[in-house]
Amino acid sequence: MSSFWNNNIYLNVTCVESQMVLIGYSFLQCHNGHTLCSTCKTRVHNRCPTCRQELGDIRCLALEKVAESLDLPCKYYSLGCPEIFPYYSKLKHEALCNFRPYNCPYAGSECVVSGDIPFLVSHLRDDHKVDMHTGCTFNHRYVKSNPREVENATWMLTVFHCFGQYFCLHFEAFQLGMAPVYMAFLRFMGDENDARNYSYSLEVGANGRKLIWEGTPRSIRDSHRKVRDSHDGLIIQRNMALFFSGGDRKELKLRVTGRIWKEQQNSDAGVCIPNLCS
Repeated sequence: MSSFWNNNIYLNVTCVESQMVLIGYSFLQCHNGHTLCSTCKTRVHNRCPTCRQELGDIRCLALEKVAESLDLPCKYYSLGCPEIFPYYSKLKHEALCNFRPYNCPYAGSECVVSGDIPFLVSHLRDDHKVDMHTGCTFNHRYVKSNPREVENATWMLTVFHCFGQYFCLHFEAFQLGMAPVYMAFLRFMGDENDARNYSYSLEVGANGRKLIWEGTPRSIRDSHRKVRDSHDGLIIQRNMALFFSGGDRKELKLRVTGRIWKEQQNSDAGVCIPNLCS
């Protein structure tokens, strides 16, 4: 049961019981006048849930006018969104609502789990067995016995907790054109606007050489694939990675170090100064 209100008129709407649900873009009616929304038409297999007659494409314009006149709460109201919108504006808002659930950021499987950040942190720890660390600096070693095989990309994910926030450090191998490469990047477990408050650096090197990357973490609103395909992170060509690994260049041994810091606004000077994690 969902509750909606408009100009002191309070309506209780149940999809199948009243054949009306305010989540589709149009409303239809059968030949006997029973109504339902276009979304529910496919759910009832094109049969009227009241009289079981086959549904056509007869629109109920009167009901669509009623829908347009209603002010409705965001469907993420229970997650904290206080906004109320006219019907069609509500649909556009919900697609971008800051309170909408986040998708699981784990990249090594097609995980369909979604939820708020505390739920996803527990999910990553308990279900994906992801390593959890506290602190804003990291020093990780990545080893691969046969670095020439990157067809089956190797994903590694580590979660860091600092500044009261959670960050996902990704490392993987994949083909960039014809060349195999290794990539490391950071994602922020929160929205894009909050992600801009933080910066991070990644460094890899050996034998008197080093590569350094600095940037802003991407929000987990952006999928892992979108971040990876935009090359927004530290990219290491295979020959350079093997050079950093030393030895006979037959085994990958990369040590990636880095840190996360928060940009603080200096109100007097009007500039940002880094707040480094102790």
